[in-house]
Amino acid sequence: MASLDRVKVLVLGDSGVGKSSLVHLLCQNQVLGNPSWTVGCSVDVRVQDYKEGTPEEKTFYIELWDVGGSVGSASSVKSTRAVFYNSVNGIILVHDLTNKKSSQNLYRWSLEALNKDSSPTGVIVSNGDYDREQFAENPVPLLLIGTKFDQIPENKRNEVLNRTAFLSEDFNAEEINLMTGFTDRKRFNFKSLHYD
Repeated sequence: MASLDRVKVLVLGDSGVGKSSLVHLLCQNQVLGNPSWTVGCSVDVRVQDYKEGTPEEKTFYIELWDVGGSVGSASSVKSTRAVFYNSVNGIILVHDLTNKKSSQNLYRWSLEALNKDSSPTGVIVSNGDYDREQFAENPVPLLLIGTKFDQIPENKRNEVLNRTAFLSEDFNAEEINLMTGFTDRKRFNFKSLHYD
């Protein structure tokens, strides 16, 4: 068997947004029945063929690092998490589409992971605005995943989808929205992701 290339992907977002359920589905190919809170970090692995069936085919050993979602502002919490942010090849930002605050907190999560050596100063998000330059030179690919799409009232869906479109533009990230329970596997597939 050929050697496998290791890819480390952080899965970040507030507590309760569905990070552990998403990671379990991707790695175990089954829905997580009763998820518990992640304390610290949980790592799960998936072996993935990239460009399968082509001459460029390669097999990756993908480590999904599900980082506990406590957004405590204490520097000790952030410095403890900083150990997970080394040698990252990608970041999946997960938010609950029914919880606007979880979407806004993605700015803080991404800045914390991308600026692990220095804490961002000032207010990251204020009245819906932030410094776009923070993400302009980001070399780490980002994927934005919204959960609980089916729980958004019909009359609010356009508003929520517009908000997430702005988020994905701000992060220069691809965007995927999932239903509760992630039972529709066709909505998320690693083969659609590209790590060039």
